Amino acid sequence: MPAQVLERTVTLLLEGTCKLLWGFPPRLMKPTVAQLGASSALRWFVGNMPRYERTLAAYGETRTHLLCLAISLVNGCHYCTYGHGYALQLAYLREHGRLFPLGELELQRLCGLPPAAIRYDLVGATQRAALHGDTRHLERVLTLTLAEDPRATDEDDLRLIHLVRMFDTLNSVGIRHKIPPDQAHSALNKDYALKRRYDALRGVSG
Repeated sequence: MPAQVLERTVTLLLEGTCKLLWGFPPRLMKPTVAQLGASSALRWFVGNMPRYERTLAAYGETRTHLLCLAISLVNGCHYCTYGHGYALQLAYLREHGRLFPLGELELQRLCGLPPAAIRYDLVGATQRAALHGDTRHLERVLTLTLAEDPRATDEDDLRLIHLVRMFDTLNSVGIRHKIPPDQAHSALNKDYALKRRYDALRGVSG
């Protein structure tokens, strides 16, 4: 199969899979296939997405997207910051019935700032959101993101290090190709009633 045809086929396959999961084909897929190569991109997604889904099942939507957001903020990827930041907003609203303390624009402003500033604002928002059980994971994933050679000390670390390494790749694609944001990287993106409720609340809150 010619290389261009293979790239197109793999891109359509990945976009179609994400559309089933999230309700839309992410803009990240085509640049990822172009950057990694068709075969490597397919192997990468097959190797990483099932582990990501297991983490999502173990941690739940709110914690998982908070961690993915934190990694993307430190790495400076606006695309993944928006996708997982928006997913965090929807998950938090569904689980707690109120808005997360930092809105999408406030999160975007943190993207690429010094890690200490990101840590301060994001940990503070997490505590104000009463996500006290998630603060330890957030602190740890920020430490692992900044580590040159992160090493696991327990089962949680294995999950966190996988997220760090997974988003190193995704963030690098988003940054290199300057991909504009699209939608929430979550199955909650298909919950249109939840999204309308979120938009109304965020509009009232400014």
